[in-house]
Amino acid sequence: MRLLLGRDNVDINAKDSFLGRIPLSWAVKNRHEAAVRLLIERDDADINVKDNCGRTPLSWATENGHEAIVRLLIERDEVDINVKDNDGQTPLS
Repeated sequence: MRLLLGRDNVDINAKDSFLGRIPLSWAVKNRHEAAVRLLIERDDADINVKDNCGRTPLSWATENGHEAIVRLLIERDEVDINVKDNDGQTPLS
């Protein structure tokens, strides 16, 4: 993963065609804390990107009880802790 992320032509915010999730969302959902760290270290990481359900990486982390990953995400100034998904729920919900 480090090798891929070291390349300038890798789009880390590219969404998959099925659920509209980016690599960060998948890493969060699957509890890959090391991968989350690597992804959010990049300047071009979109921490607030929504998938097809309007869910952000933070909403996935809070729903699945990933405390360490929640901490990583909320330490970032740009993370929107009040973002609402398609059902109007926030990460705190």
